[in-house]
Amino acid sequence: MAVTLMRHESEPGSLGAFAREEPCMIGGLDASNQSEVLEFLCARQIHTVFMSSLIRDNGLLSPNNRGSFYSCRDGYGRLEGVALLGHATLIETRSENALAAFARLARNCRNAHLIRGEQETIGNFWKHYVNSRQEPRLICREMLFEQTVPASFEAVDELRPATLSDLDKILAVNASMALQEGGISPMQNDPGGFRSRTARRIEQGRVWVWVQDDRLMFKADVVAETPDVTYLEGVHVHAEERRKGYGLRCLMGLSSILLCRSQSICLTVNEKNKHAAQLYEKAGYKFHSHYETIYLR
Repeated sequence: MAVTLMRHESEPGSLGAFAREEPCMIGGLDASNQSEVLEFLCARQIHTVFMSSLIRDNGLLSPNNRGSFYSCRDGYGRLEGVALLGHATLIETRSENALAAFARLARNCRNAHLIRGEQETIGNFWKHYVNSRQEPRLICREMLFEQTVPASFEAVDELRPATLSDLDKILAVNASMALQEGGISPMQNDPGGFRSRTARRIEQGRVWVWVQDDRLMFKADVVAETPDVTYLEGVHVHAEERRKGYGLRCLMGLSSILLCRSQSICLTVNEKNKHAAQLYEKAGYKFHSHYETIYLR
């Protein structure tokens, strides 16, 4: 069922003055919309890779998406925006009208954990989303890096796709990283789901590791992947093996492999993590844009 939301001349955040109300049709999406949605998201691939990858992997309707996809259309039925509302709230819009409509709709999402996207977009979204008594639990400002050309590197022969025998090691590292970044460990609030999602990613061939003497020396997760863009997350080097060049060699080697499958690779890093940013720059990644993640209470 579609919901019609109206934008008024006096509404905060509107793009100039309007002589009349403009309808914004919010509706659900299903398999019949998949090609249209993917074409819409393809216009800004580096910013929409997560949503595109979910749709390619699971379709528009799947519990594996951990949320629901919605569309926003103008009065002529043209697509103005696509949003995933759920555990992670992600939006891609062509107008302030669509952004505001999704923000109002997102207020009703009871399982929302975070809102993420380009810094300016998320700032505008939050103005429409928040009420006077609501404060975020945590705000993380990040930098998006991208690589399109592989750099020369010294290969790490032991770098390989993870197997389910590596699952417990990977869970421990990913839980620790999530706790450090977002303040909540998925091993505590959703252990079963966390384990099954990580196992599925391993079975998809999207976790890469270097294990030596039963220690996880290096790990990186391919969180999203399309023919155009690959999104990396959870890049980790064993604490006792840092500053030895292992992380740089592994990241450069992995990037070279992934660039055979996608036209570019992107990743984000907390702007406070200067050492990680320097590592990515040494590996051939270049700054692309500012991002922001708002963790909700």
